[in-house]
Amino acid sequence: MSSDSHGAAPPESSGMKQPYHLVDPSPWPLVGAFSAGLLAFGMLQWFHNSTLLFVYLGLAAVLFTMYMWWKDVVKESRTPGVHSPVTRLGLRYGMTLFIASEVMFFVAFFWAFFHFALYPEHANSNVWPPQGVKTFDPWHLPFLNTLILLLSGTTVTWAHHSLLEGDRKGLITGLALTVGLGLLFTCVQAYEYSVAPFKFISGGVYPSTFFLATGFHGFHVIVGTIFLTVCLVRAIRGHFTPERHFGFEAAAWYWHFVDVVWLFLFICIYWWGAGEIAAH
Repeated sequence: MSSDSHGAAPPESSGMKQPYHLVDPSPWPLVGAFSAGLLAFGMLQWFHNSTLLFVYLGLAAVLFTMYMWWKDVVKESRTPGVHSPVTRLGLRYGMTLFIASEVMFFVAFFWAFFHFALYPEHANSNVWPPQGVKTFDPWHLPFLNTLILLLSGTTVTWAHHSLLEGDRKGLITGLALTVGLGLLFTCVQAYEYSVAPFKFISGGVYPSTFFLATGFHGFHVIVGTIFLTVCLVRAIRGHFTPERHFGFEAAAWYWHFVDVVWLFLFICIYWWGAGEIAAH
């Protein structure tokens, strides 16, 4: 049909080139939505009938969707001409906004902690932590975990600089050390929780705010460790170049964000918010 009949030529005949990437049709958003719904349904069934069948099915479906979707994303990132400079800039904006949204999560948890710490009467107490609550020694396990995360921040930076300089061995070594330190942090925190001097969540306001803030951060450490493990596998396979490595760059941003949040947790909750120290 001619352009005269409708007053404008169709876009494909205009000859204009654009720098954006339009992704191919994918089934994974729809499959992911059904998988998440199945997992939510399974959680409800578990709460009411104590059956875990649908939880396992939903979790397996979610993990399968994540694997297949991210596999497509990795393939897309390595396809020549797909990720243009404008597309990569958009990905950086997206990762920045994602981290900003994560910051808001932690703002809420810190807000809850300081609300009761500065006004303990709202927790039916005259002091904070409340009477009878013994806290961790900040210079014991929490300080050890602080050193572990700070060291991991240096190793992931080492890996990044090695990548920029074309040092593949340094990239792989730095990433492997970072993954190992992330796993070590998780193990130390799991042990810390197992010897906590207060009950998990149900022990009152202090345990609730403590475990929500530190536990949510621990979850982020696990996610970041998985993120970096995928980057380690990709680095071993030679997926990254000094010019094109946004996947690794995003993982490094996320890991540094986790580091910074932990510093605030250590200073505010473990150190400033410490009360009577429990015996080791």
